[in-house]
Amino acid sequence: MTVAALAPVDQSITLADLARDPYYPIYRRLRAEAPVLKVEALGRIMLTKAADTRAVKEDAALFSSDDPNTPMRRAFLAHTLMRKDGAAHARERNAMGPAFAPTAIRKTWEPLYRQIAQEYVGRLPRGELVDLFPHLAGPFAARCLAHLLGLPEASDAEMQRWSQALIDGAGNFGWLPEVFARSDEANAEIDAHIDRMIPRHQAEPNESALAVMVNAEAPIETSQIRSNIKIAIGGGLNEPRDALLTVLYGLLTQPDQFAAAKEGALWGDAFDEGVRWVAPIQASSRLVTRDTEIRGVFIPKGETVMTIQASANRDEELWENGEAFDLFRPKQAHQAFGNGPHFCQGKHIARRMIADILLPVLIDRFPHMSLPDASAVVWHGFGFRGPIRMPVALK
Repeated sequence: MTVAALAPVDQSITLADLARDPYYPIYRRLRAEAPVLKVEALGRIMLTKAADTRAVKEDAALFSSDDPNTPMRRAFLAHTLMRKDGAAHARERNAMGPAFAPTAIRKTWEPLYRQIAQEYVGRLPRGELVDLFPHLAGPFAARCLAHLLGLPEASDAEMQRWSQALIDGAGNFGWLPEVFARSDEANAEIDAHIDRMIPRHQAEPNESALAVMVNAEAPIETSQIRSNIKIAIGGGLNEPRDALLTVLYGLLTQPDQFAAAKEGALWGDAFDEGVRWVAPIQASSRLVTRDTEIRGVFIPKGETVMTIQASANRDEELWENGEAFDLFRPKQAHQAFGNGPHFCQGKHIARRMIADILLPVLIDRFPHMSLPDASAVVWHGFGFRGPIRMPVALK
């Protein structure tokens, strides 16, 4: 009987390479040459083809979210819903569900987010070169999320610092102690803030995530309420923040597409293409529960595979010229927000925040905004990715 070979091992790809630019020099090559590849620096088997990443996410029995080797548990000091499947995952995910429901979005969050957008865009100076990462994208995402989660007294600076510390910790595959020291500090501060807010939400129930969890008829454990809030602080801040800047970069570097978006108010199309092009959450890990094969490669029980949805969203089998931002490309499903039971709960609210609210407000105020020097934009991140510096002329 012929036994399939183990995945080839790559010793050349580094974490720094992946954070700097994983797309053209790495993922494109892997899709063509080694779509199932063990990367020594990660200690995981990378899957870079769309069919494989989708299949893994949809088979929790074979590919478990409960990966004990991920740095997420250490970063969050908890066994979060992101590392659970089945009934345990559903119970904790559903506990926050009412805050993300269409009715709550329409009646509570959209009106509030429009006020925040008008305020934050209104304080941007006209005619100046402004880095939108610290002056709009980060603070706007932080303020909206603080209200959604039931932490309105947390400052924009606190929300951003907590989010980055947790994101860095969850992606700390090098297990650097100084990174976990920052996430430990964030955990302690978030726990204290949650504990202060719980009595207020119990006294005055509302539609925020913390309020609906603590006021439920059968509330989940306090430890899991805390971990739910922390998970949302991580992904719920960086997704709209990075999506906004990615969309703007795509439009401002393609004047014809920017003109078309303004003329037809194609902000929803721009959002969908932006997150396909550069997925805010780029990769996820799954533990293999029994021996299996992927593309003829033997994957033994106990291995960890990493689905690279960032690469899947540019797979040549699905996307023509997928390396380019193209507002006009035919619509089809992408994996930027995952798939299967762990499909991102905040996808719809993030799309509303950016496509329906912030982009229209921003472009209405600065219809002739431009990106004078595209090379001045700094992109960063492997597990989570987006521009961290984006100087735009606000005209």
